[in-house]
Amino acid sequence: MDMILERLSSMVETFSLRSFNIRWEDIVEVIIISFLLYQIMAWAKHTKVWLLMKGIMIIMAFILLAVFFEMHTIVWIVQNVLSLAVIAVIVVLQPELRHALEELGRKSFITNIITFEKPTDERFSDKTVNDLVKASFEMGKVKTGALMVIEQNVLLTEYERTGIEVDGLISSQLIINIFEHNTPLHDGAVIIRGNRIVSATCYLPLSDSMSISKELGTRHRAAIGISEVSDSLTIIVSEETGAISVAKTGRIYRNLDQDGLREHLKIIQNAESEKSRLQSLQRRLRNAKKRRKNTD
Repeated sequence: MDMILERLSSMVETFSLRSFNIRWEDIVEVIIISFLLYQIMAWAKHTKVWLLMKGIMIIMAFILLAVFFEMHTIVWIVQNVLSLAVIAVIVVLQPELRHALEELGRKSFITNIITFEKPTDERFSDKTVNDLVKASFEMGKVKTGALMVIEQNVLLTEYERTGIEVDGLISSQLIINIFEHNTPLHDGAVIIRGNRIVSATCYLPLSDSMSISKELGTRHRAAIGISEVSDSLTIIVSEETGAISVAKTGRIYRNLDQDGLREHLKIIQNAESEKSRLQSLQRRLRNAKKRRKNTD
């Protein structure tokens, strides 16, 4: 017992406050590191890095299980391919890393640190929803092909740069004019951010999925492709049939009516507010259960 007490007292002396020689430089260093980590996480959240990180977390969990259950072959493979995996990640994320460095050169640090803008729950307005629905079905009636990509959390900057900058407030007339036959901007996709069309004639990645129906052409395959690499929602107007479809999360929803298209748009419009309402409802249910237990 005495030996245990002696060891505890020696540990207390070792980790006493006098051993922590904290300088003001150390405090500044912690603040700088915290700021940099926050900026990296905020940047990663709006790029494919966030999706990649989720995949890496799953792989890391699998590796930990392999170590725990002493799966020596798997551990040996991981140890030998780890350095190659780091290089592969850098190659895959090369466009995002380059864009991040470009943005760093353009940033005004004061305005980025101190912002007075009030965040909103809605990604775009009800007017935007109505204009998108109206334009889609007006173009569908005359079989004008169209591809409209609505950005959500993952930024589509690398695809935006492949097109022509528009930066125009969304209206049904503007959308119809962009996709009108024999106009300079009708070929390719438009990218929508919030209530604005930011770019037109954009090139999108084509899906390699073998499960896509042979009836669907390049426009539909491109819509599915962009939904596989981002969390965007894409509205497709078929040039052959005039049918309206929506692509998201690698899936396509075909032959929608106006109410169906509006429902898909409403889901992503109020994504944040729906999430907060769901969390509030879950809290109320937990509180109600606690009250019932207390009364019982």
